[in-house]
Amino acid sequence: MANNTRARRKVRLSRSLGLALTPKAEKYMERRPYGPGQHGRARKKQDSDYAVRLREKQRLRAQYGIRESQMARYFEDAKRSAGDTGENLVEFLEMRLDALVLRSGIARTIAQARQLVVHRHIVVDGQRVDRPSFRVGEGQLVAVHERSETMVPFQIAAAGAHRDVLPAAPAYLDVKLEALQARLVRRPKRSEVPVTCEENLVVEYYAR
Repeated sequence: MANNTRARRKVRLSRSLGLALTPKAEKYMERRPYGPGQHGRARKKQDSDYAVRLREKQRLRAQYGIRESQMARYFEDAKRSAGDTGENLVEFLEMRLDALVLRSGIARTIAQARQLVVHRHIVVDGQRVDRPSFRVGEGQLVAVHERSETMVPFQIAAAGAHRDVLPAAPAYLDVKLEALQARLVRRPKRSEVPVTCEENLVVEYYAR
């Protein structure tokens, strides 16, 4: 029951943001490509500039499944770093351990990736890491712990079962899915990161 409730919430949030956050939400939105509620099909008045920026920030945050306080910290890190703040923001988010577990195909959704990390099934360079927010460094190897490899969910992943709902592994990851491992060969570039976001609007939201 709890899983069904969470799934319905994800579908509703996806419809509200106009962005499929899970494979189930994507299928649902193909049938009902409009917002939730009785007024979902009605033409809405034009959003204010603030509402547009807020929604874009929420869309980015939802794709990584993080809290607002975490998002604000990532923005501050991105702002302090050299280069474009918006690009830095997305690239830093993408270097999260749970994000890379998802991109590698080991997990099917960002929620599942976070759960795998929290339950200590994931190692980085051979050491267990239970923080989804752990920032993976260039050259580090993300893998499933050897004691977890025989578990059914990982055997399903190793067979490539999630590839039907996930984009191809990005160039910044060297993935050996049959071995349940992926190496971050270099820092991601914003243009390669498979998230839907106009990051400049997110920057404008926080800079207001």
